[in-house]
Amino acid sequence: MKTLKIGDLEARLPVIQGGMGVAISLSRLASAVANEGGIGIISSAGIGMLLPGFSKDFRGANRRVLRDEIRKAKKMTNGIIGVNIMVALSDYEDHMSVAVEEGADLIISGAGLPIRIPEAIIRDKKDENKTKFLPIVSSAKAAGLIFRYWAGHYDVIPDAVVVEGPMAGGHLGFRMAQINDAEFTIEKIVPEVIESMKPFEQQFGREIPVIAAGGIYTGSDMSRLMELGAKGVQIATRLVPTYECDAAMEFKQAYVNCKEEDIVLIDSPVGLPGRAIRNRFLDDVSAGKRHPVNCPWKCLKTCDYKKAPYCISMALINAAKGKMKNGFVFAGHNAFRTTKIQSVKEVFRELIEEFLDAEVKRKLSPRLITATSY
Repeated sequence: MKTLKIGDLEARLPVIQGGMGVAISLSRLASAVANEGGIGIISSAGIGMLLPGFSKDFRGANRRVLRDEIRKAKKMTNGIIGVNIMVALSDYEDHMSVAVEEGADLIISGAGLPIRIPEAIIRDKKDENKTKFLPIVSSAKAAGLIFRYWAGHYDVIPDAVVVEGPMAGGHLGFRMAQINDAEFTIEKIVPEVIESMKPFEQQFGREIPVIAAGGIYTGSDMSRLMELGAKGVQIATRLVPTYECDAAMEFKQAYVNCKEEDIVLIDSPVGLPGRAIRNRFLDDVSAGKRHPVNCPWKCLKTCDYKKAPYCISMALINAAKGKMKNGFVFAGHNAFRTTKIQSVKEVFRELIEEFLDAEVKRKLSPRLITATSY
């Protein structure tokens, strides 16, 4: 299995742990992944809600907890630690600044197009030893738009790009009609994004790694997408039901207990489709029952809290704490395949075995076809 190189960063295994909020992937999960040779990611979304009395200073609470989580992760590992920061956050630039100040190895940013970004990131892009930046996109068109803007306005480009397909958990960068459309599969999008990066690789004289994400669950999935040209993969769902995941045991158990028909698509209050595990809370929302929204601070730019049937940040933090009656669980398409809770080390061991087995089968397949044809 090849390493994943992003500028001067090099992960022993080509696996980035997906950022999961609210409070699902924090320092404990991120450091465990980094210790196995992958890239661990802390999600900054709503992170301040872990502090008592956060509503008195939501913005300040976010900064404090994010800073603490990055520091804790760095104490627990010598591996690569990054932060996932959603463009849709009202205090997006605050989170970016904290991540850079604390020496995060990289920032991954989606839920919107990261076009205009803080000057601190631009300065860092001119120094190879500083924080790397990876946008999340769902199409070659979006990737090209971001890279063209950066090249034209900042004379730098992002260090790599994450391509997320429609089988991911949480908020999706697709319309409902596109999610099950064969034209929008990750297998189709990855080669298109790779092709769209070639002009920028030529212009700036360096490789732009493309990382595949969304619905990647096994080492066999990794092998297939890396054969298509991806330099690595982002995996989230399979790392939730681990002992090291920062969510409550009730959250993890929802993965173990769910069936395929329980994985549903929802209309999120933030204006995007989302994939989650059906429960009583979501059934009530579907039935038209409203959960009163007492918004302490508009944490997401796109949320119309006056019309929203519930506060998604509160619902997600409740679920992270195991309060399932007042929240729900985001999950990827393959969450139903979960059968047990295990360690991150065990997950990585299985991924490597599955990957190597798939590679052997792929390499042997042409020989078998040739042999049987005679």
